[in-house]
Amino acid sequence: MVAFICAVSFLTACGKNFYFAGRTLPPSGVLNRVMVAIQNPSALSKGTLQFDDALYDIRHSYNNKTPLFSIGGYSGALPVTIQNMPEQQVGAVYSIGDGSLTIVSYAGEKVSTTTASSSLNGISQSIFTSRDLSYIYAASQSLHSLTVVDHGTTYTLNLPGVYRVSINPGNTVALAFVQNTNDVYSVVHLNADQQQAAINNPHWNPGLPNSQPAQDCYPQNLPVYCVFPVSTGSNVSFDHPTKAVFSPDGSTAYVLNCGPECGGTTSGVTAIPITASSLNPSGVGASGIALLATQTMAVPGGVTNGLFNGSTFYLSGQQIQPDGLLAGNLSILNPATGQVTGQYSISDGTHNKMILADDNTLWIGSYQCQSGERYKLSQSSAPGTPFGCITMFNTANNTALVESFKGDGTGVAAVTGLNKVYTAEGGQVYIYNTADGSARDNTNVTVNGTAYDVAYMDAASDGDNTTY
Repeated sequence: MVAFICAVSFLTACGKNFYFAGRTLPPSGVLNRVMVAIQNPSALSKGTLQFDDALYDIRHSYNNKTPLFSIGGYSGALPVTIQNMPEQQVGAVYSIGDGSLTIVSYAGEKVSTTTASSSLNGISQSIFTSRDLSYIYAASQSLHSLTVVDHGTTYTLNLPGVYRVSINPGNTVALAFVQNTNDVYSVVHLNADQQQAAINNPHWNPGLPNSQPAQDCYPQNLPVYCVFPVSTGSNVSFDHPTKAVFSPDGSTAYVLNCGPECGGTTSGVTAIPITASSLNPSGVGASGIALLATQTMAVPGGVTNGLFNGSTFYLSGQQIQPDGLLAGNLSILNPATGQVTGQYSISDGTHNKMILADDNTLWIGSYQCQSGERYKLSQSSAPGTPFGCITMFNTANNTALVESFKGDGTGVAAVTGLNKVYTAEGGQVYIYNTADGSARDNTNVTVNGTAYDVAYMDAASDGDNTTY
């Protein structure tokens, strides 16, 4: 009898309170949770974090004893992004209304810590925390500053126009991007000898091969951090770079060049090898002190976002059409050869979300898709052309399905193992089947207020993440 109970009861695991990979059973007892960042849920609050039971597609307990699942202790205003880290059983939620970054404990279903805007130098356009939660990198475009919070201490670097940051999983490379330029910068934590050499010299040059003088160092009396331009080799360039995607093996940072979509000339991908010689000796944290871009690969279909599936690099972006409008494309790049092996029509708009899901599907979200070529066709020469902001792409047969328009696609979460995807579109939560892209009943997951982002809290790995 005991053996039978142990076999069928994975919730209690014969006295243990975990369910898989050593993860703690949460207070709600729900094993498939999708967290939803909601703006203005009521007249008394500017933000809340709720979560749904993604097995049953409900926002309450199956027996109705809990009428609404929510994250305890959250008080941020206007949450906009969730950095999903299920391996660490946490999520980092950024709220643009008050500039705070909140760490949510998935195990406790409550807030762990909150970093106030005063430590982040105001409102950030882009923000990431390291997986060990010891470092935060934030770009404040309005204040022209790149902020690093290192174990609770804030360092503010002057970088006019900075609007996006990208860091690799190991926190050895942190890159910053300046809007409407062709510049890429690397944040570097100095070692003790370098700190002495850089005193009162904000444009100190480390003198290493491929290194350049710092754009800024802080604090000047004993610098701890500097930000350096990334060098480029011959016949290598950036063209309105927007972000970086790191190869699965961590050996290369691929910078996405937006090109014509952002006012430039050529869209593509520029490779930056991450080698021992390019990293700061005896470095701690971000260490890319002598990074050198070695190759630029053209991607004519446009590039604003990217995602690896093994060695295959999927890139989404837009291409200018003869009528001046933009059309969305998904390009498949082989980084080993530098060749684009396929290009497929997808939703228009600025592509800000990409995630892999069940049934060999890749899901892509965008915003302002109604301003593109598909909407024009649906209204004129080809009525009925789908122009929604969410695309399901089948990676097995290279076919694309564009969902109907529901508003900007601001969030996508793959509920792996259950063959479904949750999205935030037009401020509401929707659910799709990965088998065929059909919509599921979302009646019991709709929200009051504006749903802005979603994340699968119980994913197997940090790879199940929304990208921004």
